[in-house]
Amino acid sequence: MTQTKRKAPDAEWVLMYRKGIPAPKIAAGAGVAESVVRYHLAVAAREDRGLRAAHKAALPKASQRVTEAGRRNLADILAFYETEGRLPVTGRSRRESTLAGWLTRRREQAAVGVLSPIYAEALDAISGWRNYPTKRDADAVRWTQRLSEVAAYLAAGHEFPRHNKTNDQEERTLGVWLHTQRIDHRAGKLTPAKEQQLNTVIPGWRQGRQRRGGRSKAGQS
Repeated sequence: MTQTKRKAPDAEWVLMYRKGIPAPKIAAGAGVAESVVRYHLAVAAREDRGLRAAHKAALPKASQRVTEAGRRNLADILAFYETEGRLPVTGRSRRESTLAGWLTRRREQAAVGVLSPIYAEALDAISGWRNYPTKRDADAVRWTQRLSEVAAYLAAGHEFPRHNKTNDQEERTLGVWLHTQRIDHRAGKLTPAKEQQLNTVIPGWRQGRQRRGGRSKAGQS
């Protein structure tokens, strides 16, 4: 999406955040990943020291309320960290994405000083939990998500997605991503770890679709 390429914060998102609208709702309205909105807001906050305070002032006073669902999410995050040695991120499973979204909202509350002491005390046992994922982290999650989407697309009985000569937006999106991996591989820019994941999850990804006559062409979409 074009938003991810902007270097300056998105003015509309910053204005909405200043009015007390949390990043998840901004992302949902804009149709982009929460990580993209959070990245822009972090840039804006570095340029405008009063942004977080303005957001805090506009927040509803009930932000510190602790719910039963919140307690379950908190317990699951602590257990997840104990087992995985990391915090949940979006794009890997439905439950992990839910926990990641919940944790993002707690980060936002912590940043403006309205986080419930109950949540704060428990989460502070995890070093660095208040830090937002970097753009690099978000890109890594997005890469893994695309890999899973291509695998699901193939599992549904489709051929390898094309990056051109198709009017199907889903196919084009996945095809462009896959075409980019092939280009990176030929240029020596694809990391061994990513290449191994591609080989394991979607074998034959470099060759792509079979050409007529049974032959295949490396890099064909």
